[in-house]
Amino acid sequence: MEITDIRIKKVSADSKMKAVVSVTFDNSFVVHDIKLIEGQDKLFTAMPSRRTPDGEYKDIAHPIHSEMRTSLERAIIAKYEEDLKNSAAE
Repeated sequence: MEITDIRIKKVSADSKMKAVVSVTFDNSFVVHDIKLIEGQDKLFTAMPSRRTPDGEYKDIAHPIHSEMRTSLERAIIAKYEEDLKNSAAE
């Protein structure tokens, strides 16, 4: 499965959540509402989730293998940093 598009929507710079991301796979399947969050040491992704009636949050879509999670997270962070660099150059 290949990532064919990543779209970044930046959010408030004052927030720990830096962006909301949509990722397209194989030009055929898209996952919306992946969150890019600033942690203590680094940026990380949080998969789209919904709140259950008992107040827990459950992922709606997520990678099954750690290799896929790492690959997805690296691609998202690279695109975010590229977008930051391009907007700073403008």
